[in-house]
Amino acid sequence: MRLEGKSAIVTGAGSGFGAGIARRFAAEGARVLVADLNAEAAQAIADETGGVACTVDVSRDADVAAMAEAAREAFGQIDILVNNAGTTHLPKPMEDVSEEEFDRILRVNAKSVYLTARHIVPEMKARGAGAILNVASTAGVSPRPNLSWYNASKGWMITATRAMAVELAPSGVRVNAINPVAGETPLLKSFMGEDTPEIRAKFLSTIPLGRFSTPEDMANAALFLCSDEASMITGVALEVDGGRCI
Repeated sequence: MRLEGKSAIVTGAGSGFGAGIARRFAAEGARVLVADLNAEAAQAIADETGGVACTVDVSRDADVAAMAEAAREAFGQIDILVNNAGTTHLPKPMEDVSEEEFDRILRVNAKSVYLTARHIVPEMKARGAGAILNVASTAGVSPRPNLSWYNASKGWMITATRAMAVELAPSGVRVNAINPVAGETPLLKSFMGEDTPEIRAKFLSTIPLGRFSTPEDMANAALFLCSDEASMITGVALEVDGGRCI
């Protein structure tokens, strides 16, 4: 019960890594607001975890403001924020990515971190406590070809994490990131372009431990970084990648 008495928002929590994090946080005693663009998926995880569902487009200011207010109404305050929602473009040469695709990636992967900071950081600063976790990617450290703008968006998130950590440390707010390697989530097929045994084998050959990451792997790392056990850790981008970035 490492998060007993804590309240948390997890974005993109209707599936994949976000759902794994929401489940683990709830199992460790947290009250969780399950935020997702897919209302049905969010409600399903909320029902499973005893949490609160919220339908949100994290790239829209009004939606993020409403999400923060829903958490305050349900829990009284926001102790933990996990910026997990993300998207990618299909593998292709950088010049072939459309402007619409580029804008969507930056809105979801980067602007969302700015928006949640606008609406949640002031409360944490006033209280002198809080933990923020950004789910970045090994793509921001060791980019794969043909995913250039996705890579760049995750590099932005890692730098934002460090900048936020330095600025918010005097206020008692910690900010960290985790860098997953490709995992068994709805985005896996998008990263690979197509899901075939051959392409899976090619991806796995770049991961020394020889397997994809799982929602449970991310949940374990997220739990530690958002718990009081990590009270001296801020500005870290923890690679949870089976050795991919070595």
